[in-house]
Amino acid sequence: MSETRDHAHSHPFQPDDDAGGQTEHMLLVRAMRELLVEKGVYSAEDERRAIERMDAISPTGGARVVARAWTDPAYKQRLLADGSAAVRELGLEIGPTRLIVVENTGNLHNVIVCTLCSCYPRYVLGIPPAWYKARAYRSRVAVEPRKVLAEFGTDLPDSVEIRVHDSTADMRYMVLPARPAGTGGWDEDALASIVTRDCMIGVSLPLAELEDA
Repeated sequence: MSETRDHAHSHPFQPDDDAGGQTEHMLLVRAMRELLVEKGVYSAEDERRAIERMDAISPTGGARVVARAWTDPAYKQRLLADGSAAVRELGLEIGPTRLIVVENTGNLHNVIVCTLCSCYPRYVLGIPPAWYKARAYRSRVAVEPRKVLAEFGTDLPDSVEIRVHDSTADMRYMVLPARPAGTGGWDEDALASIVTRDCMIGVSLPLAELEDA
């Protein structure tokens, strides 16, 4: 039986994750997983369900957090003081990882990265985009953040300080964007709709602000 398909895609080619073969660390992880399953610490089904739960998380949780902070000054203060506790108030579970929320202002813009690997606030933003894990972003944003942001379409005046935050295995960052002008009468749902994943990473701005630029 023969089958003919059109593979003439116009979009960029995404290399396979396993194109480089198994590294030493990947082999160690596999060995540890098989040992834990064999010892009955957890089952393969437990792992599959955990992955499924993680895959189902989207940036809408983070957008709700931002919208609440924009409309509730007391919540915003709690969020900046203890991000982990504040997001749990909205029913979001972030596990044992410490979440630090950094606020953008008129003269300060924050952007997050993990220069070592791909540490990311998955419990509030979902799965990280491919570019966040790429070596090009991880290596460049720490040394030339203004140029990298411009490549995302985010041109900031020289008067705005750009601060880069490097995540670690037990500490993750999320950006609280500045609330755009002209949104004073909006409710939380309307505000959440203009908060994107990228503006909570810090490489972009809320949609209303982009449309007014």
